[in-house]
Amino acid sequence: MRNRDFRRLWLSGAVSGVGSWLLVVAIPFYVFTLTGSAVATGLTLALEALPALTIGPWAGVLLDRWELARAMWIADLVSAATVALILFADRHHVWLIYLAILLENTATTVFRPAARALLPAVVGTGSELAAANAVNAVTGSAIRLAAPPLGAVLLAGPGIEFVLAVDIASYMLSAAIIITVRTRRQATAEAPPRPLEGLRTAVRHHALRGILIGQTVFLSANAGLTALLVPFTVDRLHAPGYVVGYLISGLGAGYLIGAALSTKAARLLGTRELLTITQLATALAYFGLFNAPSIPLAVAAAVLIGLPGSILLITVETTIQRTAPTAVLASVGALFFAADSLALLIGALAAPATTLLLSLPLTLNLIAATAVGAAALTLFVVPRHPASFTRQGPSRTSPERSRSRPDGSRSR
Repeated sequence: MRNRDFRRLWLSGAVSGVGSWLLVVAIPFYVFTLTGSAVATGLTLALEALPALTIGPWAGVLLDRWELARAMWIADLVSAATVALILFADRHHVWLIYLAILLENTATTVFRPAARALLPAVVGTGSELAAANAVNAVTGSAIRLAAPPLGAVLLAGPGIEFVLAVDIASYMLSAAIIITVRTRRQATAEAPPRPLEGLRTAVRHHALRGILIGQTVFLSANAGLTALLVPFTVDRLHAPGYVVGYLISGLGAGYLIGAALSTKAARLLGTRELLTITQLATALAYFGLFNAPSIPLAVAAAVLIGLPGSILLITVETTIQRTAPTAVLASVGALFFAADSLALLIGALAAPATTLLLSLPLTLNLIAATAVGAAALTLFVVPRHPASFTRQGPSRTSPERSRSRPDGSRSR
């Protein structure tokens, strides 16, 4: 937090994150209120994943040829404008909500890989990078824990217009903060951009290829279990729907604890071992959750899912930033975000379909077993040698890592 530009990036992410998570509950509920259709409501979730999957890899290629901070604040302004479209929606113009979701997540597809690629330029690739990712994870977990229920309260009180106004203001404030970031990562390649540059790099790089394979399988299982969380709560726990909120709160608490422990865990274990152990621990906690005989034990299992799950996500984030070549870091980051979206779609579609053939308990345990298999796969496909995970770049204070002043001069 002593790093000026990191403070600004952190603050912008926190501000826009609060606004975005306020809409997590508000938008689906608003769509259901307008349409009365579960299918129409579910479509809002599908549209969130679509941009990262379809245009993300190409956006990453362009970001590697552009100034990242500028891309981020422009993406924030675009997000603010698109969210404003929802203000004009009604039951006869629900398509405006779908268009806004699609455009907002298109802007997010630009923002997220740009932020991932800019962070190493701000804090370096040493221990401060892992600490920065941990701080961001703690903040994100706290927002995820508090903002969705707050959005529901605001929706029931001031209404959807107020929630949308807060989100629009958060994006605009985030853009204003990012404009003050002084760190500039120069364009890393002068050659014309090649489509799927991130995919080519990941396929050729043993470590990145292994993480991409293992993590995609694991996240597919995670998405499937998430899609069945409500049926599990109602049919297996015999609990009202609001108990899902308790489970999500338990998950958020586990995320907070895991984020706080992530840097210590990284010092104790190698990257391959840490990825494998956290995937396995999360998978075992899945078994605990979906075989829990009572609500308190289910909430406890949710905490045990969040704890290693948080460490896993932070480890993947830091490893990508350290391992991917600087010249294609945004492209590689966008590829991993696209893989996350693909896993979300696979899990969300395959898990409910499987319940048509198998019972719900059997499906849940089968998917949890798939997560165990993903841990074994990670152990097999990810290389062990530490050198595979370290881009030996200069630290933030090294003479080689300098920052551009706004007037174009250079300073250490």
